[in-house]
Amino acid sequence: MVAIVMMAGGGLPKAGPVIIAFFALLALGFGGYKSLNGYVFTAMIFAGVTLAMYYPQHFIYVGDFKLTALIIPLIQIIMFGMGTSMSLKDFGAVIQSPKGVMVGVSAQLMIMPIMGFILAKASNFPPEIAAGIVLIGCSPSGVASNVMAYLANANLALSITITSVSTLLAPFVTPLLMKLLAGEFIAIDVLDMMWSIVQMIILPIAAGLLFNRIFGGKTKWLDRAMPILSMLAIGIIIVIITAAGRDSLIDIGGLLLLLVLIHNVFGYLLGYWYARLLRLGEQDARTIALEVGMQNGGLASGIANSLGKIATMGLAPAVFGPLMNITGSILASYWHKRTPKSTNYEARSTKKV
Repeated sequence: MVAIVMMAGGGLPKAGPVIIAFFALLALGFGGYKSLNGYVFTAMIFAGVTLAMYYPQHFIYVGDFKLTALIIPLIQIIMFGMGTSMSLKDFGAVIQSPKGVMVGVSAQLMIMPIMGFILAKASNFPPEIAAGIVLIGCSPSGVASNVMAYLANANLALSITITSVSTLLAPFVTPLLMKLLAGEFIAIDVLDMMWSIVQMIILPIAAGLLFNRIFGGKTKWLDRAMPILSMLAIGIIIVIITAAGRDSLIDIGGLLLLLVLIHNVFGYLLGYWYARLLRLGEQDARTIALEVGMQNGGLASGIANSLGKIATMGLAPAVFGPLMNITGSILASYWHKRTPKSTNYEARSTKKV
């Protein structure tokens, strides 16, 4: 209420501490209710984004150290954590029941990149910012989609498999899609981008798989710690990008937010009906909707940073991350109350899990 009064009276530039306190207290309040617990992380992200918007100088440099240098190591930590939770057996579903995986991966490769290109062309943004919209569309899904699939009573086994396959394909597919769809906005060096993504994805995941192979079952503390570390890493990445691109966000933030919301919602909608059109069951369709609509904003941010364009190309991923957590939570909560009919694929996947 204080923030609203201050903003109504033209005091928005001075309302920062009050808005930050609002989101922090909102997160604390959400934590006290089981039905709202899933929104705690999102509220904290908004507190961090507000902090970065009002006090960006604290999140760009620490002494002579530029904080954007942390982005790639943080992504590598997230990917290592993903690798420690995987094993080669997780890919058995691709062989046993390939249809759901093929539909999900093909939906990701078509729907979000094409939607990103259309929105980038329509935006009339500066080329590097427009390329960021294409970039988020060309990125694979992330672990957030697996969490939402679980909450939505979707097919968790299928969700994890699609995320794993699309992530491992990313070093090869994402640069080619960017060259094809974003080449008119910025210059894309396909081989250089491939190597950057290999460093961010393949090597950490391989290290995580090896770690799991050697120490599997002996480091349960790590299994509990990695999700927390991953969420913390995502939060830090978003805050750093917001601070770096603050001036551009002030100029185009409202329109960028609208375009990113359209991108996200159409991902859910088209992903769901694409799966239904190809005769997948309700549970699998929910899974694919979430896999298509929720992209790996952290990876997209890392790619933008590796190109030296974190303050421009990295803006769309920074906005997409918190927004998709809100829309994904709302959609998952809606589906959670509606039990889907099962299919043969789902029954097998559930039995396997």
